[in-house]
Amino acid sequence: MRWKLALAVTVVLGLPGAPHGATMADYVATGGCRDGAANGAFELRMPDGRLRVLGAFAKGRRTGTFLFWASTGARTAVIPYDEDAKGGTVALWYAPSTPRGEPRRKLKSAYSGGVMHGITRSWHTNGARRAEYLYERGSLATAKAWSEVGAALTESEARRIAERDRVTDAQLYGSLERKIADNGPRCD
Repeated sequence: MRWKLALAVTVVLGLPGAPHGATMADYVATGGCRDGAANGAFELRMPDGRLRVLGAFAKGRRTGTFLFWASTGARTAVIPYDEDAKGGTVALWYAPSTPRGEPRRKLKSAYSGGVMHGITRSWHTNGARRAEYLYERGSLATAKAWSEVGAALTESEARRIAERDRVTDAQLYGSLERKIADNGPRCD
């Protein structure tokens, strides 16, 4: 069964690519259902056709890679899922300052079973390396960080930054996942 549904939803300020001051946006969701659960390809578009989210469901769970775009059309996130849990390399980009600008990388983070496991790297908006963390099953093992001009920070400073990053990244992922949940396939 294929369906197409136009929905009005609240856009949370701070989402990648959300226009400053935006409070409402209309989305057009396209996806499929099977046995009462979301199944198959899923798209979330603006009414003018601009793609905002692309992914897939299997038996109601996110599966494979979900891609996210800003309202300008710039890619802002790639999040792989396995059975609804992050698994693989998550990548984030800074929204470009111009509609045709190329996004700059922001973060690459390894996940397994929904928790950080492996190397996480981030970059400043100027492209300089910002931090490198090693996580083992969700626990921070090592942390390095640098200023925007490339000066190494102390390990204790790097660990403080890592903790702040963990919180802000979780909030960002939560907002992206809410966008899917609030606009996902309705298979009632």
